[in-house]
Amino acid sequence: MNPDMFSESIENSDDIRVIDVRTASEYEEGHLQCAVNIDWQSEGFLDKVRETFDKKAPLHVYCRSGRRSAEAADALSKEGYEVINLEGGYTAWTGAGKPVTLYQVMTFGADDGSQVNITFIKHASLCIRYRKLSIQIDPVTEHGKHTDYATEFPKADAIFVTHEHGDHMDNGAITALMNTKTVLYVNGKVHDAIGKGSVMTNGQSVSLPEGIKVDAVPAYNTTPGRENFHPKGNGNGYVFTINGLRVYVAGDTEDVPEMSDLKDIDVAFLPVNQPYTMTVDQCVKAAKVIRPKVLIPYHYSQTDLSPIPGQLPEVDVRMVK
Repeated sequence: MNPDMFSESIENSDDIRVIDVRTASEYEEGHLQCAVNIDWQSEGFLDKVRETFDKKAPLHVYCRSGRRSAEAADALSKEGYEVINLEGGYTAWTGAGKPVTLYQVMTFGADDGSQVNITFIKHASLCIRYRKLSIQIDPVTEHGKHTDYATEFPKADAIFVTHEHGDHMDNGAITALMNTKTVLYVNGKVHDAIGKGSVMTNGQSVSLPEGIKVDAVPAYNTTPGRENFHPKGNGNGYVFTINGLRVYVAGDTEDVPEMSDLKDIDVAFLPVNQPYTMTVDQCVKAAKVIRPKVLIPYHYSQTDLSPIPGQLPEVDVRMVK
């Protein structure tokens, strides 16, 4: 498909599956907004695709010019996948003025095999895409790098803000993502600050379209002398249950006792940014309590995360940047 047809096919898909088959360095220089990176020339390409995608929906693939992705598409077709290749590749896509991004995209399978795409934007800002829904968490325009939410992301169906600190709450970013259909969920102090949104407190739940359930869970400091950073009962973490896939976005918290109540977590985003959130040891302790299948340390600033994988050999620890 040419870029216009390829773009329309993705936009009309109820199960977005886009693979950038270029190298990791090429991917990091820019890629399509929902694309995950699986290098065609890497060892075990087909095994990596099988581990990530079933055959219930088409795969959209592309490379720089279309040659590598054509080879990948041929191999995948022989495996029984329906594959759509971008004619002219990334070069044709950018030449047509189509949107690209630098943000890292991860994809996870829901219970029925449909894809949940999670974009790590920066620091504490995430975007979850499922079917045609777009969910933004703690969108912030300026923190380390600039994010133009008005042009880089679609309007959000739902926005969740964990608490009122400036690296989590940005009224300008929220406004840029909203339209008349967007629902906004915040803690009480965010509502006080910006005068909009539905307040969620620890223990409350809401339902979104496509059967998505979101639970607000405690997020606070426990170490003596740190309690004022994030007092108990103020901020939220959120657990998203998306067609059986459970994603825990912890917000700003230490390894609080309530984490033992979290069950069947597939993906956990845990903050590692002492003294404001967790130390590396606290993150490891929390992961051993939560027992997620995938752990993604985030909100880590200058913290050295290298000791974490070795202390959690049973967990798939993924680093984002």
